[in-house]
Amino acid sequence: MEDQNKNLILATALSALVILVWVVFFPPETPPNTQPGQQTTTQTAKTGTTGQQVAQAPTAPEKAAGAPNATAAAASVETRAQALAQSKRVPIDTPRLSGSISLKGGRIDDILLNDYHTEVDPKSPKITLLSPAGGPGAYYVLYGWAPVGKLDYSEVPGADTPWQVESGDKLTVKTPITLIWNNGKGLTFRRTISVDKNYMFTVRQTVTNNTGAPVEVAPYGIIARHGDPKVAGYRILHEGVVASADDRLIEITYKKMKKLDPLKGEPGLGEERKVDKNGWIGFTDKYWMTTLVPFKGQSFTAVAKYLPKRSIYQTDARLPIMKVAPGKTVEARTMLFSGAKEWETIRNYQDRLGIEQFVDSIDWGWFFFLTKPIFQVLHFMNKVLGNMGWAIISLTILIKALMFPLAYKSYVSMARMKELQPEIEKLKERVGDDKQKLQQEMMKLYKEKKVNPAAGCLPILLQIPIFFSLYKVIFVTIELYHAPFIGWIRDLSAPDPTSIINLFGLLPWDAPAPGSPLSILSLGVLPILLGISMWLQQKLNPAPADKMQAQIFAWMPWVFMFMLGRFASGLVLYWVANNTITFTQQYIILRSQGVKPDVFGNIISSFRRKKPDTTPSKK
Repeated sequence: MEDQNKNLILATALSALVILVWVVFFPPETPPNTQPGQQTTTQTAKTGTTGQQVAQAPTAPEKAAGAPNATAAAASVETRAQALAQSKRVPIDTPRLSGSISLKGGRIDDILLNDYHTEVDPKSPKITLLSPAGGPGAYYVLYGWAPVGKLDYSEVPGADTPWQVESGDKLTVKTPITLIWNNGKGLTFRRTISVDKNYMFTVRQTVTNNTGAPVEVAPYGIIARHGDPKVAGYRILHEGVVASADDRLIEITYKKMKKLDPLKGEPGLGEERKVDKNGWIGFTDKYWMTTLVPFKGQSFTAVAKYLPKRSIYQTDARLPIMKVAPGKTVEARTMLFSGAKEWETIRNYQDRLGIEQFVDSIDWGWFFFLTKPIFQVLHFMNKVLGNMGWAIISLTILIKALMFPLAYKSYVSMARMKELQPEIEKLKERVGDDKQKLQQEMMKLYKEKKVNPAAGCLPILLQIPIFFSLYKVIFVTIELYHAPFIGWIRDLSAPDPTSIINLFGLLPWDAPAPGSPLSILSLGVLPILLGISMWLQQKLNPAPADKMQAQIFAWMPWVFMFMLGRFASGLVLYWVANNTITFTQQYIILRSQGVKPDVFGNIISSFRRKKPDTTPSKK
């Protein structure tokens, strides 16, 4: 019995240690304040590092078209609405997206996600993904043509080019829009933008050459973020540049972008990579992503860069130089994803459009071989049951069912250990204080009876990677964002909102705020159920005779209760369900082996005060 308790204590303590290390070493960082970015100057043509000639895309926003000696200067304003009002716009209106496209530069710089809100309340503001330059948190997409040879930036469309609407008065799923700009020197540029029912734009750029001489231009796409983006700030979550270059996933955090090497021939720090056939590049947040996606088979140069003087983060997709003969038109088509990182939506894009590794834009972590299948099962259960909370409980039942053979052997071994208890007591009496001899005799007895004393802790140890994998899934996947369960649990990605401090809302004062020192004491219903379920699981066995072990057992459920109290409700729900199923399995298996756990007796004995031993010691 003592060995069994030691194994259980060891496994439980190890679980607690891992969780404690997790909490200590991966706390949320303070999100940096977003600072408005400034404008940059022009760039020149260059040759790519791989030898393929490409035109260098300008730093966003680049020199204004028609003003060779002046840089674009968007006036900084206090509000997003004021920044939007500085240019004429074409509305975006789809079931899932709303916003507008600026005719100044033809920028896609105003995107709101209709299905997602800042708070659980559906009346709260929609999530704002892209915002215009000159306003707070500027984050936008810019397309254009880089000049090559005799052309200069005044002859190609730039950040401040005054585009005109040629067709379409509103961008919808069924109605694309076409913008047009003539440089007055024989070149006519058109940009046709369409969007599907979810989050994928298609941008078709053409240039018609009526100059009478051949010209060379190179299409590009730019995603620019001004200032330090507001991020979730967890070290276990990647936020920053995410890209795929011919089956290689690339991730660069905002912090690492500031430490990149200087780019050759252009300002700023950065890294560029030649993509031969398949790739994409952009910025990812916890739940949202904006990504430039060239069509499958299209070669391009992917560039991630940071401009320290202007505090601008930028990703470029630079396509090869195109030659335009007199009287001819050339076309460049690329895609743009700007929306929520929904697994099913992204996976469909990956399969249907051949966007390799697109689903890996979701940060599955080191345990991807567990997190991916766990999420897929969770997603399937949610579709069947229509509730993510019940899906988590169903997933827990499935995991316990898969682990049942091991659990059965473990609990049978525990039952046989109890049967051996009288023989172990006799061994103790026979060998006395010789601990080495006692250990040898006990191991001999275990071998004869074919009992593994370590089997009792294996199911608990196997729960650790599953626990962290589920934690990762719940933390990074948007499918749990504002997902309700029952009653007071309206967001499984957030901690239980109830608090014992105000008796779960019965008393007329609010619970401590999350940043308050008292918030750790503000336990909700689910964490309390977690502590109780662990405590009941312990009561399947009598308290250890050893006082130290007994104290560890007594405190362990309540330590876990406080440690996990501020975790996402979905994770605590899993733990409660897991403890409940484990208790039921263990009770039934022990009974089937002839062992009758005295749960109520063990509970009652734990509340009794032990009388001090008054027996006189022998001298």
